[in-house]
Amino acid sequence: MCGIAGIVGQIDETHRAALRRMSDAMTHRGPDADGFWEAEPDSAGWGPMLAHRRLAILDLSPSGVQPMIDGPTGDVVVLNGEIYNYRALRAELPQGGADLGSSGDTAVMLRSLSLHGAAAIPRLRGMFAFAHWSRRDRRLTLARDPLGIKPLYLARNPDPKGRWSLAFASELRALLASGLLGRARLDPTAVASVVWNGFTVAPNTVVEGIETMWPGELLVADARGTTLERRAYWQLPRLRNQEDFSEEALAAALKDCVHLHLASDVPLGIFLSGGVDSSAVAHLAQQSSQTPVHTFTLAFEEAEHNEGEHARAIAKAIGTEHRELLLTESLFTSRLDDALASLDQPSFDGLNSYFMSHAVAQAGFKVALVGSGGDELFGGYTTFRDLPVLARWARRTQWLPAALKRDLARRVARFKQPSGLGFPAQTRWAKLPEMVARGDDLLGLYQMAYALFLPQQHRELLGAQGRDRLHDGLPEAMRIWLGESIAARSDLGAISALEQRLFLGERLLRDTDAVSMSASIEVRLPLVDQMLLEQVGRVPDAVRYHPIRRKTLLRRVGLKGLDPALFDRPKTGFELPYDRWLRSQLGRRIDDTLNDPALVRPAGLDPQTVARLWKAFKDGAPGLYWSRIWALYVLVHWCHRHRVYV
Repeated sequence: MCGIAGIVGQIDETHRAALRRMSDAMTHRGPDADGFWEAEPDSAGWGPMLAHRRLAILDLSPSGVQPMIDGPTGDVVVLNGEIYNYRALRAELPQGGADLGSSGDTAVMLRSLSLHGAAAIPRLRGMFAFAHWSRRDRRLTLARDPLGIKPLYLARNPDPKGRWSLAFASELRALLASGLLGRARLDPTAVASVVWNGFTVAPNTVVEGIETMWPGELLVADARGTTLERRAYWQLPRLRNQEDFSEEALAAALKDCVHLHLASDVPLGIFLSGGVDSSAVAHLAQQSSQTPVHTFTLAFEEAEHNEGEHARAIAKAIGTEHRELLLTESLFTSRLDDALASLDQPSFDGLNSYFMSHAVAQAGFKVALVGSGGDELFGGYTTFRDLPVLARWARRTQWLPAALKRDLARRVARFKQPSGLGFPAQTRWAKLPEMVARGDDLLGLYQMAYALFLPQQHRELLGAQGRDRLHDGLPEAMRIWLGESIAARSDLGAISALEQRLFLGERLLRDTDAVSMSASIEVRLPLVDQMLLEQVGRVPDAVRYHPIRRKTLLRRVGLKGLDPALFDRPKTGFELPYDRWLRSQLGRRIDDTLNDPALVRPAGLDPQTVARLWKAFKDGAPGLYWSRIWALYVLVHWCHRHRVYV
């Protein structure tokens, strides 16, 4: 796990200084070493310049430093991430890669790319974003892993006569630090996305002119930065339910996946929340290890959020060396500035992983495994239960007038969800009329289910520049991409694809990368793996998802030998006690921000509507959850911290 950056342009001191600023902005991603490389310039003095920040995990020797140069070809690569199948790939190289000079994964990937070009990329199993320079072809290839675990941001010079054309980095903030973008401006589309989703949605970022590469995408550019090719090299598998499904094969694939993710030359730990997913990872990791693995749990004083007791019991049953961090409101508040500073883009999530990551780092660990991804694979969310019901109801009542159905939905909503005091309720029951209006459109239903605000309040919260930029909370490019991805899938299969691409890909993975790297911790996700995903795709829906939310199949293949009673309790999310804290000392800090029009307006929000929402929340209005407040606060805070305004 590292940080990469690059500039294609005039190779001169100005751009060397810009690249150095980009690297310095990512010191936390790679405190162990940094490196720089520049190509032989063309006749006009142009070429690529690459930078790398190293967090040494595999091959701790100087042979593992980057930018790495392939001896026989002179090709160069910078890599952020890990290639888990590097040993198998190495065995396929001529002479088994005996001349690589490094025992790590980067050298194997570099030689594979030098030999096979872009054809080598689909065979890479891992989490990665890299830049590869082919000396012979004078081509720069950028690529991102299939499931989007590792980010890669791009910026192009809007001036066609400028002295640089393309810049890229592992963090958006590194591009801001470069100084190449001039006065950065807030993207109103991204503001609208944060207000709807709680986070920005690709390909937009919170800064105008910076985009994110898609998962499973590669881009090839020449020495002037001109794009020669940009395409997907991997897509979500289209496998239907297969008759050759074998539970034993799935169990073996899961065990192998966890085993591969244990490759490390430094101490490794596991985030254990006490739920099925992280417990399965810890259990299988312990089975693959000759010594007890180390597990960590975040505990709270608030009993309704505290999983500490359950995690301790599970750790004892598995046989891990277990540690527990108590996160109190006072500790959270005292570290809040640093925690918010770890977010590369505004998001209402991620701070739980921030505190866990820093606790693991303080304990002397540089790698941590997590259980993220199990809910998306095996149907752990309420969307798997609720949305198919709504879609079926819509199909069966097509003969009813649309106006009548919406009127019935409004009546039910008023009965189930009392009206808010000063601000309308924003719960799923309150959304029912809007959801009914979307019929059996699963993408529309999904987006309404997760929307922080109803469309009317969404419009009221946005300034004039941010309104009507999204369709159900999505930029058009993402809506098209998702529509194609879920076409011809079953309802449950479509929801799984949406959860993986949006909830996991645009929220959990991005936040986890940013906050964990702030602690110089490499977080690995064995349940977010393209080979495992393809194996799970062979499972019939009735076996894979049912009973809905129980993740019974994952329990059978991942928790074998453990007492089922350890997990027979209501599912709880791994979230902080924000609701209580917002009504206590944290609320005073929020009050100073959300009641100040001079702070709220530059973030693209309507100050009066924001103040009305905050007052209603403080007054205890029904149907207003903490996430609505927190998303707006983080957006405003991020904008002022980085001086990026509409």
